[in-house]
Amino acid sequence: MTVQLLALAIFVGVFAVSAWRSAHLGVLMFAAACGVGLGLAGMPIDDIIDGFPVSILVLLVGVTYFFGIAHANGTIDRIIEVTLAKVGHRTVLLPLVFFLLTAGISAMGSPLGGLVMAPIGMMVADKRAIDPMLMALSIGTGLSAGAFAPTSLFGIVTYGSAHEAGIDLSPFLLFGVALVVNLVLLAAAYVLFGGMKLRHVNPVDAQAISLPADDRLVTVGGGSRGAARGGSTGGSSDTDLAPGSDRTPFTPHQIATVVAMVGLIGAVIGLSLAGTDPDIGVLAFALGAVLTLIDPASGNKAIPRIDWSTVLLVGGIITFVGVLDKLGAVDLLGEFAGHIGVPLLAALFICLVAGLVSAFASTTGMLAALVPLALPLVAAGGIPGWALMCALGVCASIVDVSPFSTVGATLVATTVDEAQRPRMTRMLMRWGLSMVVIGPVLLVGALVVPGTVF
Repeated sequence: MTVQLLALAIFVGVFAVSAWRSAHLGVLMFAAACGVGLGLAGMPIDDIIDGFPVSILVLLVGVTYFFGIAHANGTIDRIIEVTLAKVGHRTVLLPLVFFLLTAGISAMGSPLGGLVMAPIGMMVADKRAIDPMLMALSIGTGLSAGAFAPTSLFGIVTYGSAHEAGIDLSPFLLFGVALVVNLVLLAAAYVLFGGMKLRHVNPVDAQAISLPADDRLVTVGGGSRGAARGGSTGGSSDTDLAPGSDRTPFTPHQIATVVAMVGLIGAVIGLSLAGTDPDIGVLAFALGAVLTLIDPASGNKAIPRIDWSTVLLVGGIITFVGVLDKLGAVDLLGEFAGHIGVPLLAALFICLVAGLVSAFASTTGMLAALVPLALPLVAAGGIPGWALMCALGVCASIVDVSPFSTVGATLVATTVDEAQRPRMTRMLMRWGLSMVVIGPVLLVGALVVPGTVF
């Protein structure tokens, strides 16, 4: 047991050192996995490296490359422009529209790509007298919902890890749970932050809502590179999201990209209905290759947008977890959870840990680490695996609006009225930390309890 506890201590220590030194967690994890595997587990180096999740790598690289092309050729910008132009002056619909837009972009490989909507949404909120908290939560919940799509990072990590462990978890069921939960949270935000009053707001004169040029640099692979800088005003723009902007026709390359996006979604749904487990990464690579032949310039620009950082992050953590499993440390954690005595309390405990740590650290890292470590609880029986995986994943995500995370910090930084930013920090902190408790209680109660009782 001493060896297993030492390995777990090293695992936790790597997280701490990464945060302290601001070093890449995945790189440190992979190196530590090799050291622990060789020194404590006596594993051959080939067996250690075999633990690297190649299937997840293919998914992440394929999806982020495909949607990187869609960003590079301007298709994503045009879809945003057309959608906002269609809404016009129906102010009450704007938070829902930004939820859907952010969810759509977040579903395209990297959740942080959805932060491209932060500077636009906060600017629109300022111009339309919408409470910035309502708009911030619309974007935050949309990002969380889209992140669990079969084509996006949180979904890939959660159902990919579940499938590798033999748990029958449908990626569409996972996405459906995340979507419903975040829509409920959006409805709560409407009630708490004046959304219902927007029905009585008089339409305002048409105003051009411009997306700052720098903020358009947000990429699927690179996360919130532009949005996190905090500028929501200023800067030149060649993109006006005013009524009538949808009259600008899509270019042939953009039309081809839209067709490919619809084709990817249709292929995934069709293959799933046919009883075939679709390899989304391979499909994305195939469609990306077609788009690259059509528009080589955009294909070349998409290469740097591949989310290599996340590939390393997930790969390093899962490789270390594989070493922990070889040592028996994962079984040790399962036994500890079992000692709690009541499986439901053990499930609640691990979901609370996921939410609390994710509020201050990488959600991707938490999913990559906690999903495999939760497997012994499922193996012990009494807990439906699909329900625990869904609850664990969503609990780790809905806290991300905390101002201590990238998402929350970006939402505060892009609030137009600087006098509102202290309030935004306080309110987002309260919301995020309340989700640490509310999320596990609701999700374990709604998913795990029925599966356990019936």
